[in-house]
Amino acid sequence: MINPLKISEMLSQASQMQEEVQRKLGETIVEATSGGGAVTATMNGKKQLLKLRIDPSAVIGLGGGQPDVEMLEDLVVAAINEAGRKADEAIQSSVKGILGGLNLPGLG
Repeated sequence: MINPLKISEMLSQASQMQEEVQRKLGETIVEATSGGGAVTATMNGKKQLLKLRIDPSAVIGLGGGQPDVEMLEDLVVAAINEAGRKADEAIQSSVKGILGGLNLPGLG
């Protein structure tokens, strides 16, 4: 038979774990670049874009000083996507650490 006191205790622990995960995700910062450092995206573990840095040289195209907007757009997308992948890796690592190596489906 299931002890109701144990269920309450387990729910409380789960809530504490969730709060800890959310705190860690907010504190986790990842950075990714594209175009050899022309664009840098900084994101937290909640996958919120915190900062986007564009090197001025990325704005000026090679042909007559006209900006190559399409290339710049591609570099921005690439940097953000890479930061998202790094955030996913950090999230997975943090969750595994908090859960103490529990072998739960979908986390590995």
